[in-house]
Amino acid sequence: MQAQDKLFTLEDLNYGGSNYYSLQPKNIWTVWWGDELMYLDAEEGGKLGADNQRTTCFKLSDIGNGWHSAYSAEYPYPDQPLVLLNNRRQRILWDFEKKETVWSQTSQGEQHSDWTKASRAVAYVKDNQLYVRTADNNEHQLTTDGSREIVYGQTVHRNEFGIEKGTFWSPDGLLLAFYRMDQSMVADYPQVDIFHRVAEYEPDKYPMAGETSHQVTVGVYNIDTGKTVYLKAGDPTDRYFTNIAWSPDSKTIYMFELNRDQNDCRLVSYDAATGERLAELYQETSDKYVEPLHPIQFLPWDADKFIMQSQRDGYNHLYLYQKNGKLVRQLTQGAFVVMDVLGFNAKEKAIIIQANREHPLCHNLYAVSTKNGRMTLLDNGRGVHNGSLSATGIRLFDNYTEPDVPRNIDVIDIADLKPKATNLLKAEDPWKAEGFRIPTYESGSIKAADGVTDLYWRMVKPADFDPTKKYPTVIYVYGGPHANNVQASYRWMSRSWETYMAQKGYITFILDNRGSQYRGRDFEQATFRQLGQVEMQDQMQGIEYLRTLPYIDMDRIGVHGWSFGGFMTISLMTTYPDVFKVGVAGGPVIDWKWYEVMYGERYMDTPQTNPEGYKLTSLIPKAKNLKGKLQIISGYNDDTVVPQHCLTFLAACIEAGTQPDFFVYPGESHNMRGHASVHLHERITQYFEDYLK
Repeated sequence: MQAQDKLFTLEDLNYGGSNYYSLQPKNIWTVWWGDELMYLDAEEGGKLGADNQRTTCFKLSDIGNGWHSAYSAEYPYPDQPLVLLNNRRQRILWDFEKKETVWSQTSQGEQHSDWTKASRAVAYVKDNQLYVRTADNNEHQLTTDGSREIVYGQTVHRNEFGIEKGTFWSPDGLLLAFYRMDQSMVADYPQVDIFHRVAEYEPDKYPMAGETSHQVTVGVYNIDTGKTVYLKAGDPTDRYFTNIAWSPDSKTIYMFELNRDQNDCRLVSYDAATGERLAELYQETSDKYVEPLHPIQFLPWDADKFIMQSQRDGYNHLYLYQKNGKLVRQLTQGAFVVMDVLGFNAKEKAIIIQANREHPLCHNLYAVSTKNGRMTLLDNGRGVHNGSLSATGIRLFDNYTEPDVPRNIDVIDIADLKPKATNLLKAEDPWKAEGFRIPTYESGSIKAADGVTDLYWRMVKPADFDPTKKYPTVIYVYGGPHANNVQASYRWMSRSWETYMAQKGYITFILDNRGSQYRGRDFEQATFRQLGQVEMQDQMQGIEYLRTLPYIDMDRIGVHGWSFGGFMTISLMTTYPDVFKVGVAGGPVIDWKWYEVMYGERYMDTPQTNPEGYKLTSLIPKAKNLKGKLQIISGYNDDTVVPQHCLTFLAACIEAGTQPDFFVYPGESHNMRGHASVHLHERITQYFEDYLK
């Protein structure tokens, strides 16, 4: 083929494909050792100089038998030449100056492990029980009643409220706070494992909206005494405990406590030694919902002050508090969202954050003064920047992309908050280097159905796009909370499947409707108690925009989405049956009464308190409206959107006489893993090829 004429396969484009990773822009994997940047490669690691020169500190081949590329590495002690290595069998500290192992600990069989550098103890789960192994390799069993019904040391509340783990070490490494979740009262959902001679029953604990939920308590284990106390938080029934944090002196635990309605949130402190409740430091209420996602963080230079994140003024911002709960000042404010706190620059008394102040589609890095809230832009003000901060906060690793920049990596000196960037990498586009035919990626904005709010879209056109022709067009949609599809990253955050579709002669159009993330509280909460309705109105504004484009074939409009996007796909197909000719809905929610308590009730309340909302959003009565070709795809063992959704919709279609198609992936859960994803996206594509083209 001629230059730029090579065609993609899904093995090139899909993350489960055999050639996918070789076609990603070059990257550098790094960690910090104090304020020194260290590189990590498959078989070695070491120092990364300003001129991108590498000084090797360790090679797996030097360490001994059993060490290979499946390992993790970090440099836990800024003042010591030690790298912590773990290969899932052994955890060691390797002295890279002496070239020897100075400490080791077994790590075989650990699940949900959590190691602390302060005492070198590790907490982990084994056979449903919680253990602590101390630095001298002595194993201590903390629990005896662990089971699928009594869960220790793991995530609770189905990973909502920012919960990503179930163990929390104190700063001194001597106390371990951990979750205990009693879900014995929660109904089992009857999943089945078919990969046996006789299929076996493997139920999931799944608390559905309006039904009985689990109960969570928080324990604190003391390494020195071997004793465990539980925080005296009161009856855990219909309450959520989240965002656990420690005081710098390891004496006090803080957590946010939320009622089941999720409209009353309180920050409460506890004595770590006794479990006694000390004080309520903060309360936030809402007529819709409050969603705590981040633990408080104490200032490294002032143990009497902490920062808290809240969107109480309409956008997620930082607030500075005294440890007694007295507000000092709001640190950030304006019509933008603070997305992440990377850490602190102690020298300048500043907080390093990621936010979208420059533009809603951009993610940029800033320093925020704790003295007056002044924000200093640390990067170029464009694109999507993801950073990591050195130990003292004087250096910033900045890995970023822009719509026309595949990847750049800078190291930024921010010691005095006058950023000085040194470039480490400017990655080329491997698609161009390999001679592939690359589509056109565009972005713009339209008004939402309210006529006021800006909504951002992406469009992908075939490489040989001809404006005089008419093209079949597929709407790719998600539309739900905590996600968005359009950002100012490379190719406007385009999914590689859109490239595949463009190659086959389709245009794809992606619009972030109200309800999606990074646009503030009111934008997100516009969908409250009526999921899918405002979102559909906005998506139809996208359709009206497409009508103005002469190259869009309005007789060949398709729609595809997964999870919330699957719900949106069927919602659009059955609400506007004369607009959408073909749809593919993956893992779709069909009726929110079958979704889980925490997420479902946050956005919809309960079926008992919002019967009209549940009736309005259910797709069961709309099965009779289906006119176009619809394929529904599900993991047979989906534990997020359980199979009851798809199956009940199919039953309604049978009764109504409508004819969807259905395909399942045995053994798969909510998303297809590994190479099954290649098969999935070929199937999705083929459905549009068969019925839309």
